[in-house]
Amino acid sequence: MAEAYIIDAVRTPIGRKKGSLAGVHSADLGAHPIKALMARTGIDPAAVDDVVYGCTETIGPQAGDIARTCWLVAGMPDHVPGVTVDRQCGSAQQAVHFAAQAVMSGTQDLVVAGGVQNLNMIPISAAMMVGQYYGVPDPFSTSPGWVERYGTQEVNQFRSADMIAEKWDISRAAMEVFALESHRKAVAAIDAGRFKGEIAPLNGLDTDETPRRDTSLEKMAALKTLREGGRVHAGVSSQNADCSAALLIASAQAVKDHGLRPRARIHHMSVRGDDPVWMLTAPIRATRYALERAGLTVDDIDLFESNEAFAPVVIAWIKECGIPPEKVNVNGGAIALGHPLGATGARIMTTMLNELERRNGRYALQTMCEGGGQANVTIIERL
Repeated sequence: MAEAYIIDAVRTPIGRKKGSLAGVHSADLGAHPIKALMARTGIDPAAVDDVVYGCTETIGPQAGDIARTCWLVAGMPDHVPGVTVDRQCGSAQQAVHFAAQAVMSGTQDLVVAGGVQNLNMIPISAAMMVGQYYGVPDPFSTSPGWVERYGTQEVNQFRSADMIAEKWDISRAAMEVFALESHRKAVAAIDAGRFKGEIAPLNGLDTDETPRRDTSLEKMAALKTLREGGRVHAGVSSQNADCSAALLIASAQAVKDHGLRPRARIHHMSVRGDDPVWMLTAPIRATRYALERAGLTVDDIDLFESNEAFAPVVIAWIKECGIPPEKVNVNGGAIALGHPLGATGARIMTTMLNELERRNGRYALQTMCEGGGQANVTIIERL
């Protein structure tokens, strides 16, 4: 079978709410790692076949096929097209899948894959709420087909996170310990300089500004829950953030023709669905499916990344799949580093690749929960 290789990966630093990247237009934010990627790899941009970028809330500065706009804003050749992917939180991870599948099919040889999101400029759920202007209150409740199948029950991530915490009997205290550890690991990674090689500084920022050095269990214990009677609160949830990341995916022929040195091979790609009302449980089913299809076990994987949309999502996944906690999100997750939605999949993969190399590991597995009750899984092999 044809192979798909990761040549390099680069990202912007992660900007916090009302932070250093809040005023950066999404096209300029997304263009930045593209320019850095081209410079780092030395590839001729004219040889790139396509640009696949993840993004959600594609209105305003993120409308009009932001993948194409980012490439053009980066000053790259206008004959290279771009396409924007929306698989909700998994958009950038799916962008990598589409890029790798194009390369493996033999229809393309060099593809830039990644994602961009400025949540300060266009907040989460903006694309859903804009429908209210046209008389559509939300994407679901006015659909007879949806109501026939799922009724009129509340469908949102906050309810889903609380449902998971209750079903898996995950206490508020346990979630707060998990969240504090995420911040601790992220701060340790920053202080050790582990992210330096993957970040292209932007707007005077060269370090992720989301981790909270001063947080504590006492501070989290004082936070109000997101829903009346629930267990989940802001302190055990991912942070809104601004970021962009890009990877260069290449075929074996492109590696040969352009004298490239691959850093990793895409070993496995899959995506599975689960109940859309529960919404955030799909990583469990998807991880089991991926390991079976790849012929691997949990013990074969050196490093795991599971997006910390909410602490109970990852805690339940660890329990159900038997994942060693010490191998999970070793440099912190979205609770500390932030969750720039359409960019998160590429940001995580960039960080995961660097950590896999640092540890001299072989396999790393990435997954995340996604709107609609979905989850992507990617397994990469270090070369």
